[in-house]
Amino acid sequence: MEIERKWNVEGWPVLRYGLKMIEEHKMRQGYLNVRPTVRIREEARTGGDTEWILCLKSQGTIARQEIEIRITQETFAEIEEMIGIPLIEKTRRTYQLPDGLKLEVNHVDAGLPTEFWYAEVEYESMEQARSWDPAAAGLSSYLQDDVSEEPGQSMGAFWEVTRLRESSSVQTEPDR
Repeated sequence: MEIERKWNVEGWPVLRYGLKMIEEHKMRQGYLNVRPTVRIREEARTGGDTEWILCLKSQGTIARQEIEIRITQETFAEIEEMIGIPLIEKTRRTYQLPDGLKLEVNHVDAGLPTEFWYAEVEYESMEQARSWDPAAAGLSSYLQDDVSEEPGQSMGAFWEVTRLRESSSVQTEPDR
């Protein structure tokens, strides 16, 4: 079970928060389906390995069932070809929080008109997710815009708006 909250943010957390960056990944992800989510993602860790993942997620906002399956680079490329439209590119930086949790900050579609930033924190339980206060981590000014339960704030919804609508004007040959 994945339990997380999400905030729209502006940029990387500034040094004044005193957070230590643990790792950085360059990612590309695309969707075969949005409801329920069937997604592929390439995760290239800065200075490390690259993984290719097929991810399945149930419907939901803060809590969702999630299954991640490691796939080969070749399988990823085949699925990417099936998708047939540009994947979402993003950079994720993970920071250690004082209470042991991790803050994941994502910069999506850098340099494109669709560019935006968001942050997530994952939790062990719904109770922890509901009770966690950004102020306790000194992040109240950074994590102001909690969009965890707002419709249209998932990456799948972003995919639909920025990729599927864009590609719907392209004529395709019907399946036979």
